[in-house]
Amino acid sequence: MITDDNNKRLTIREWSEDDRPREKMSRKGAQSLSDAELLAILIGSGNKDESAVELSKRIMRECHDNINELARLTIVDFCKRFKGIGEAKAITIMAALELGKRRKTADVFERKKVTCSIDLYEIIEPKLIDLTHEEFWIILLDGANKLIDMTRLTQGGRNQTIVDIPILLKNALEKSAQNIAVAHNHPSGQRYPSAEDEKITKLIKHGCEAVGFKFIDHIIITRGSYYSFADEGKI
Repeated sequence: MITDDNNKRLTIREWSEDDRPREKMSRKGAQSLSDAELLAILIGSGNKDESAVELSKRIMRECHDNINELARLTIVDFCKRFKGIGEAKAITIMAALELGKRRKTADVFERKKVTCSIDLYEIIEPKLIDLTHEEFWIILLDGANKLIDMTRLTQGGRNQTIVDIPILLKNALEKSAQNIAVAHNHPSGQRYPSAEDEKITKLIKHGCEAVGFKFIDHIIITRGSYYSFADEGKI
Protein backbone atom coordinates (compact mmCIF):
# COMPACT_ATOMS: atom_id res chain seq x y z
CA MET A 1 0.00 0.00 0.00
CA ILE A 2 1.32 3.47 -0.91
CA THR A 3 0.69 6.19 1.69
CA ASP A 4 1.59 9.82 2.20
CA ASP A 5 3.63 11.33 5.05
CA ASN A 6 0.58 11.14 7.33
CA ASN A 7 0.14 7.44 6.56
CA LYS A 8 -2.98 8.21 4.54
CA ARG A 9 -3.66 5.73 1.75
CA LEU A 10 -3.15 7.27 -1.69
CA THR A 11 -5.25 6.51 -4.75
CA ILE A 12 -3.45 5.46 -7.92
CA ARG A 13 -4.05 8.92 -9.38
CA GLU A 14 -2.08 10.40 -6.48
CA TRP A 15 0.92 8.14 -7.06
CA SER A 16 3.98 9.41 -8.93
CA GLU A 17 3.75 8.85 -12.68
CA ASP A 18 6.41 6.13 -12.55
CA ASP A 19 4.21 4.15 -10.15
CA ARG A 20 1.01 4.42 -12.22
CA PRO A 21 0.68 1.45 -14.61
CA ARG A 22 -0.95 3.27 -17.53
CA GLU A 23 1.48 6.18 -17.43
CA LYS A 24 4.40 3.81 -16.96
CA MET A 25 3.32 1.78 -19.97
CA SER A 26 2.86 4.91 -22.08
CA ARG A 27 6.31 6.23 -21.21
CA LYS A 28 8.37 3.05 -20.97
CA GLY A 29 6.45 0.41 -22.93
CA ALA A 30 4.48 -2.67 -21.92
CA GLN A 31 7.64 -4.69 -21.29
CA SER A 32 8.49 -2.43 -18.31
CA LEU A 33 5.37 -3.51 -16.40
CA SER A 34 5.12 -6.47 -14.05
CA ASP A 35 2.38 -9.07 -14.54
CA ALA A 36 0.45 -7.48 -11.66
CA GLU A 37 0.69 -4.02 -13.22
CA LEU A 38 -0.60 -5.32 -16.56
CA LEU A 39 -3.43 -7.03 -14.73
CA ALA A 40 -4.22 -3.76 -12.90
CA ILE A 41 -4.66 -1.99 -16.24
CA LEU A 42 -7.19 -4.63 -17.25
CA ILE A 43 -9.29 -4.43 -14.07
CA GLY A 44 -9.10 -0.63 -13.85
CA SER A 45 -10.11 -0.28 -10.21
CA GLY A 46 -9.76 -2.17 -6.96
CA ASN A 47 -12.00 -2.19 -3.91
CA LYS A 48 -12.39 0.03 -0.85
CA ASP A 49 -9.37 -1.58 0.80
CA GLU A 50 -7.05 -2.11 -2.16
CA SER A 51 -6.03 -0.19 -5.24
CA ALA A 52 -6.14 -1.96 -8.61
CA VAL A 53 -2.41 -2.63 -8.33
CA GLU A 54 -2.66 -3.97 -4.78
CA LEU A 55 -5.56 -6.21 -5.73
CA SER A 56 -3.68 -7.41 -8.81
CA LYS A 57 -0.59 -8.21 -6.75
CA ARG A 58 -2.74 -10.25 -4.38
CA ILE A 59 -4.34 -12.11 -7.28
CA MET A 60 -0.94 -12.93 -8.74
CA ARG A 61 0.41 -13.92 -5.31
CA GLU A 62 -2.47 -16.37 -4.81
CA CYS A 63 -1.66 -17.78 -8.26
CA HIS A 64 1.98 -18.18 -7.16
CA ASP A 65 2.95 -15.45 -9.65
CA ASN A 66 2.21 -17.90 -12.43
CA ILE A 67 0.18 -16.70 -15.42
CA ASN A 68 -0.75 -20.28 -16.31
CA GLU A 69 -2.39 -20.69 -12.89
CA LEU A 70 -4.18 -17.37 -13.42
CA ALA A 71 -5.50 -18.63 -16.75
CA ARG A 72 -7.06 -21.67 -15.09
CA LEU A 73 -9.38 -19.54 -12.96
CA THR A 74 -13.03 -19.39 -13.94
CA ILE A 75 -15.42 -16.45 -13.68
CA VAL A 76 -16.79 -17.98 -10.49
CA ASP A 77 -13.26 -18.32 -9.08
CA PHE A 78 -12.46 -14.67 -9.69
CA CYS A 79 -15.72 -13.40 -8.23
CA LYS A 80 -15.67 -15.60 -5.12
CA ARG A 81 -12.00 -15.27 -4.24
CA PHE A 82 -11.25 -11.61 -4.96
CA LYS A 83 -13.24 -8.73 -3.57
CA GLY A 84 -13.58 -6.08 -6.25
CA ILE A 85 -13.61 -8.55 -9.16
CA GLY A 86 -17.07 -8.96 -10.62
CA GLU A 87 -18.18 -10.82 -13.71
CA ALA A 88 -17.26 -8.01 -16.11
CA LYS A 89 -13.70 -7.71 -14.80
CA ALA A 90 -13.29 -11.49 -14.72
CA ILE A 91 -14.38 -11.71 -18.35
CA THR A 92 -11.96 -8.92 -19.29
CA ILE A 93 -9.05 -10.80 -17.69
CA MET A 94 -10.03 -14.10 -19.30
CA ALA A 95 -10.45 -12.46 -22.72
CA ALA A 96 -6.96 -10.93 -22.52
CA LEU A 97 -5.44 -14.28 -21.56
CA GLU A 98 -7.27 -16.00 -24.41
CA LEU A 99 -5.92 -13.43 -26.91
CA GLY A 100 -2.41 -14.14 -25.68
CA LYS A 101 -2.97 -17.85 -26.11
CA ARG A 102 -4.34 -17.39 -29.63
CA ARG A 103 -1.39 -15.24 -30.62
CA LYS A 104 0.99 -17.95 -29.41
CA THR A 105 -0.99 -20.58 -31.32
CA ALA A 106 -1.00 -18.48 -34.51
CA ASP A 107 2.78 -18.15 -34.34
CA VAL A 108 3.32 -21.90 -34.63
CA PHE A 109 1.92 -22.01 -38.16
CA GLU A 110 4.93 -19.92 -39.24
CA ARG A 111 7.26 -22.64 -37.97
CA LYS A 112 9.40 -24.08 -40.76
CA LYS A 113 9.25 -27.70 -39.66
CA VAL A 114 8.99 -30.04 -36.69
CA THR A 115 12.39 -31.51 -35.92
CA CYS A 116 12.03 -32.80 -32.35
CA SER A 117 9.64 -33.30 -29.45
CA ILE A 118 10.15 -29.77 -28.10
CA ASP A 119 8.79 -28.41 -31.41
CA LEU A 120 5.64 -30.48 -30.94
CA TYR A 121 5.36 -29.35 -27.33
CA GLU A 122 5.56 -25.68 -28.30
CA ILE A 123 2.94 -26.21 -31.00
CA ILE A 124 0.32 -27.91 -28.83
CA GLU A 125 1.06 -26.57 -25.33
CA PRO A 126 -1.06 -23.39 -25.73
CA LYS A 127 -4.10 -25.56 -26.50
CA LEU A 128 -3.76 -27.82 -23.47
CA ILE A 129 -1.88 -26.09 -20.67
CA ASP A 130 -4.85 -24.43 -18.92
CA LEU A 131 -7.38 -27.25 -19.16
CA THR A 132 -8.89 -29.02 -16.16
CA HIS A 133 -10.11 -31.92 -18.32
CA GLU A 134 -8.33 -34.21 -20.77
CA GLU A 135 -8.26 -33.54 -24.50
CA PHE A 136 -6.64 -35.57 -27.25
CA TRP A 137 -5.28 -33.73 -30.31
CA ILE A 138 -3.90 -34.84 -33.65
CA ILE A 139 -1.06 -32.85 -35.26
CA LEU A 140 -0.91 -33.25 -39.03
CA LEU A 141 2.31 -32.71 -40.95
CA ASP A 142 3.42 -32.92 -44.57
CA GLY A 143 6.32 -35.01 -45.82
CA ALA A 144 8.81 -32.35 -44.72
CA ASN A 145 7.27 -32.29 -41.22
CA LYS A 146 5.76 -28.85 -41.79
CA LEU A 147 2.56 -28.22 -39.87
CA ILE A 148 -0.66 -28.62 -41.85
CA ASP A 149 -3.29 -28.59 -39.12
CA MET A 150 -4.08 -29.35 -35.48
CA THR A 151 -7.42 -30.89 -34.58
CA ARG A 152 -9.00 -31.80 -31.26
CA LEU A 153 -10.07 -35.37 -31.62
CA THR A 154 -11.80 -36.02 -28.30
CA GLN A 155 -12.55 -34.38 -24.98
CA GLY A 156 -12.95 -36.31 -21.77
CA GLY A 157 -12.94 -35.98 -18.01
CA ARG A 158 -10.16 -35.24 -15.55
CA ASN A 159 -8.43 -38.58 -15.99
CA GLN A 160 -9.12 -40.12 -19.39
CA THR A 161 -10.41 -39.46 -22.88
CA ILE A 162 -11.42 -42.07 -25.46
CA VAL A 163 -9.57 -42.09 -28.81
CA ASP A 164 -11.31 -43.23 -32.00
CA ILE A 165 -8.43 -44.32 -34.24
CA PRO A 166 -10.46 -44.63 -37.49
CA ILE A 167 -11.59 -41.00 -37.03
CA LEU A 168 -7.98 -39.98 -36.37
CA LEU A 169 -6.82 -41.60 -39.61
CA LYS A 170 -9.78 -40.16 -41.54
CA ASN A 171 -8.75 -36.65 -40.43
CA ALA A 172 -5.23 -37.25 -41.68
CA LEU A 173 -6.46 -38.55 -45.05
CA GLU A 174 -8.79 -35.60 -45.55
CA LYS A 175 -5.96 -33.11 -44.91
CA SER A 176 -3.50 -35.01 -47.14
CA ALA A 177 -1.07 -35.42 -44.27
CA GLN A 178 1.91 -37.73 -44.49
CA ASN A 179 3.21 -37.64 -40.95
CA ILE A 180 1.17 -37.70 -37.73
CA ALA A 181 1.80 -36.83 -34.13
CA VAL A 182 -0.70 -36.89 -31.29
CA ALA A 183 -0.86 -35.20 -27.92
CA HIS A 184 -3.01 -35.16 -24.83
CA ASN A 185 -2.82 -33.54 -21.42
CA HIS A 186 -2.77 -34.80 -17.86
CA PRO A 187 -4.65 -32.23 -15.73
CA SER A 188 -3.42 -34.07 -12.63
CA GLY A 189 0.14 -33.00 -13.41
CA GLN A 190 1.31 -36.64 -13.74
CA ARG A 191 4.02 -36.56 -16.40
CA TYR A 192 4.33 -40.26 -17.14
CA PRO A 193 1.94 -42.29 -19.30
CA SER A 194 -0.69 -44.61 -17.92
CA ALA A 195 -1.13 -48.18 -19.11
CA GLU A 196 -4.00 -46.93 -21.29
CA ASP A 197 -1.73 -44.27 -22.81
CA GLU A 198 0.80 -46.97 -23.68
CA LYS A 199 -1.92 -49.11 -25.23
CA ILE A 200 -3.44 -46.36 -27.37
CA THR A 201 0.00 -45.32 -28.61
CA LYS A 202 0.66 -48.83 -29.91
CA LEU A 203 -2.76 -48.95 -31.58
CA ILE A 204 -2.21 -45.58 -33.30
CA LYS A 205 1.22 -46.72 -34.51
CA HIS A 206 -0.24 -49.91 -35.98
CA GLY A 207 -3.09 -47.97 -37.60
CA CYS A 208 -0.70 -45.48 -39.19
CA GLU A 209 1.51 -48.27 -40.52
CA ALA A 210 -1.51 -50.01 -42.06
CA VAL A 211 -2.61 -46.87 -43.95
CA GLY A 212 0.86 -45.61 -44.85
CA PHE A 213 1.33 -42.68 -42.46
CA LYS A 214 4.47 -42.11 -40.44
CA PHE A 215 3.65 -41.84 -36.74
CA ILE A 216 6.35 -39.60 -35.28
CA ASP A 217 5.38 -39.03 -31.63
CA HIS A 218 2.82 -38.99 -28.87
CA ILE A 219 3.44 -36.33 -26.23
CA ILE A 220 1.75 -35.85 -22.88
CA ILE A 221 1.42 -32.26 -21.70
CA THR A 222 1.58 -31.47 -18.00
CA ARG A 223 2.07 -28.17 -16.21
CA GLY A 224 5.26 -26.77 -17.68
CA SER A 225 6.61 -30.13 -18.82
CA TYR A 226 5.92 -33.01 -21.19
CA TYR A 227 6.60 -36.67 -21.90
CA SER A 228 7.58 -37.85 -25.39
CA PHE A 229 7.07 -41.46 -26.45
CA ALA A 230 9.56 -40.93 -29.28
CA ASP A 231 12.24 -39.59 -26.95
CA GLU A 232 11.74 -42.66 -24.74
CA GLY A 233 12.15 -45.01 -27.70
CA LYS A 234 8.52 -46.16 -27.61
CA ILE A 235 7.46 -45.21 -31.15
